[in-house]
Amino acid sequence: MTSSNMLATVDLGSNSFRLQICINHNGILQIVDSIKEMVRLAAGLDEHKNLDASSQQRALTCLAQFGQRLRGFNPKQVRAVATNTFRVAKNIDEFAARAEAALGFPIEIIAGREEARLIYTGVVHTLPPNGKNMLVIDIGGGSTEFVIGSALQPDITESLNLGCVTYSLRFFPKGKVNAKNFQAAVNAARIEIQRITPDLKRISWQTAIGTSGSARSIRDVITENNHAINGITAQQMQYIAGSLIHSGNIKKNNFSGLKPDRVEVFLGGLAIMTAAFEELNIDFMTVTDAALRDGVLYDMIGRQLGDDMRSQTIADFQKRYHVDLHQAQRAAHLADQFLMALQQHSPLNDFSVQRQNTAWAAALHEIGLSIAHTGYHKHGAYILEEADMPGFSRKEQQILATLVLGHRGDLRKFDTRIGESELWLPIISLRLAALFCRSRQDVALPEQFALQYNQNKHQTTLTLDADWLHHHPLTAAALAQESILWQKIGQSFQLHVLPA
Repeated sequence: MTSSNMLATVDLGSNSFRLQICINHNGILQIVDSIKEMVRLAAGLDEHKNLDASSQQRALTCLAQFGQRLRGFNPKQVRAVATNTFRVAKNIDEFAARAEAALGFPIEIIAGREEARLIYTGVVHTLPPNGKNMLVIDIGGGSTEFVIGSALQPDITESLNLGCVTYSLRFFPKGKVNAKNFQAAVNAARIEIQRITPDLKRISWQTAIGTSGSARSIRDVITENNHAINGITAQQMQYIAGSLIHSGNIKKNNFSGLKPDRVEVFLGGLAIMTAAFEELNIDFMTVTDAALRDGVLYDMIGRQLGDDMRSQTIADFQKRYHVDLHQAQRAAHLADQFLMALQQHSPLNDFSVQRQNTAWAAALHEIGLSIAHTGYHKHGAYILEEADMPGFSRKEQQILATLVLGHRGDLRKFDTRIGESELWLPIISLRLAALFCRSRQDVALPEQFALQYNQNKHQTTLTLDADWLHHHPLTAAALAQESILWQKIGQSFQLHVLPA
């Protein structure tokens, strides 16, 4: 096994895939290995947003190589995140399963704003603090992230669907460039950026910082042309664009600072950066080597130290949606008791993860009440699946949404195979917890309480004594109704009553 202080991140971008392995020296990261492959995944999206076979194969080949390098790593030491192309591809579910199998570790598809937050986390941990608001711009292969902040947590995070791969393919086929198509690319990017310009300018910033390959390649070309400049200026980008337009094709460029693997996507990145400078009135931008992968590493360290952004998000959502904290705590406590009981007879894989998911879902199971009481579990599930939740991956949000959706009401909203899902025991636990807490008062389970699940028979058995049920008639009636609801999806719920 690999040493426990080793951490690895896999960044599955729309342009390149990156594997970075570090040793964690009490929060100071020492890079020991890094592998980069130009997969150009976004280039494999067809007109229907489906990934073609060749792009999938390039990705799988790369991930198999990464998987070999990560052999011996504990799952807790590895975090793989996927960005824009994974977010937008229509056929991503089937491919993602193959990708995880090739890599050997779970892959988190993160939302655009979560990508922005993680990029900012990498920047803020690698640059010396100066108390000034930073505008961080990261031009990726399929999306561009904009972040403003000065402290550890950003003030604003935004993500737009414009990237160096997609713009290069859209406006500069085969590398051809002229004044008309370059200006068209700049104008298209400006139109997109205008959607967030008012919010960005309202917060304001004192310094602009560029991250990712596009920013670095533009800086490198500028530095080669003018050694006195160590950054990006609008004037120098105008000069570069003019030279490329004069040559007529990016492949005829004579810029010694442009690396061969950036040639095919350079024009798209240059047009987007030019648009950002024009739209946001940027004069000068410094460039940092910090990137998404660095932010993921620092986020991993934070989780290990108990500083998990996801917990802060749960607390923020409770406040935003006016959650009754006492009721949420009651439900969470009971759900945990039920899940622990079920675990004894039907052991769950990754029990600690399932336990945490159940606790988070219990904390937020009533957020839908802020919309309406009728169908509030459906409103809550929708919020959890669609809202920006810093720290959470798309899959994690879907899990929370499923648990909240399942905590009450007709179970036919689920596929009958839900009983075979890893989420079934957490659903049982939260569902019973909400049922027992309906009176919104503290509930103490009887001493002879028991809860078991037999997966082979699809049967759940709850054991309570008659005296306890006699003093809780509302709960007894609700449990009788549960049996009817469960039968509709082929599950059996039995209440075993012990004599008084």
